[in-house]
Amino acid sequence: MRRRALYGHLITLLTVSIWGTTFVCTKVMLEDLTPVEILFYRFLIGYIALFFIYPKTHKTKGAKEELMFFGLGLSGVVLYFLLENMALKFTLATNVGLLSGTVPILTAIVSHFFTTDEKFSRKLFGGFMVAIAGTAMVIFNAQVVLKLNPLGDFLALMAPLAWAFYSVLLKKFDSGYNPIFVTRKTFFYGLLTVFPIMIFNGSNFIPQKISLQLVLNIGFLGLVASALCFVTWNKAIEIIGTIKASNYIYLVPLISMVTSILVLNEKVTSLAIAGGFLILTGVYISEHGLKAQWLNRFVGLLKRHFAKEGIV
Repeated sequence: MRRRALYGHLITLLTVSIWGTTFVCTKVMLEDLTPVEILFYRFLIGYIALFFIYPKTHKTKGAKEELMFFGLGLSGVVLYFLLENMALKFTLATNVGLLSGTVPILTAIVSHFFTTDEKFSRKLFGGFMVAIAGTAMVIFNAQVVLKLNPLGDFLALMAPLAWAFYSVLLKKFDSGYNPIFVTRKTFFYGLLTVFPIMIFNGSNFIPQKISLQLVLNIGFLGLVASALCFVTWNKAIEIIGTIKASNYIYLVPLISMVTSILVLNEKVTSLAIAGGFLILTGVYISEHGLKAQWLNRFVGLLKRHFAKEGIV
């Protein structure tokens, strides 16, 4: 049992580590493609890859289960990515990044009401408060400019809520199915839903400009970040549950920061480094809890560091 739980935590860490690097790929691709086109191409490639890996089909248990598959595709593929991309049109990227950090707490709340074995706890809330503070520090990275936009921020908050419902719905699904089949069918309904959106927006079903950079980036998003990571995420949910798996999403901004430093040569400040420590601390608290004296000692260290740097 311990070995299986360790395996679940490791594949969850692998999944969010890969997802943390997708920001750089998407940022590069937005120069040539629209958000809807990126969504369509990446999941089409993912679906084709999964079909070749596991072409076998399973007979579902009626209309109710088929509707659940549709719900997975709608929430985890279409709503999450479209709401997040639409939010970027109305509000700052920092706002979207910060609000995406609410995934674990929203997942915990949804799980509390829609599942019987995963309930909201005090340590989850404490871990959320610490990790979201660290997320803000990493995202702002000493450029503290917060500009509120009600529509954009609302859309940015709805995206993680959609992902929360996806994760909870996945937990309630029959674990007897092969995880590749579940992911493939989820992608199918996601593509089926996004198809009319492509037509309505006049999007291109074939890229008008193809380059090696575009092929490599869309290939990574489709084969690794979508096909592989959705399978590993589904397996992680099955092993360690929605709440524990979702806590790892706090690491995404931290991984994105490291990737941006290595690939885009972006600068990092002491504020962002301190934020990274807070994120890791928040993940630990959510999982294990933390005694008050240790938390007070950690906060004291941060205060002394900021005072030395002239931040406070």
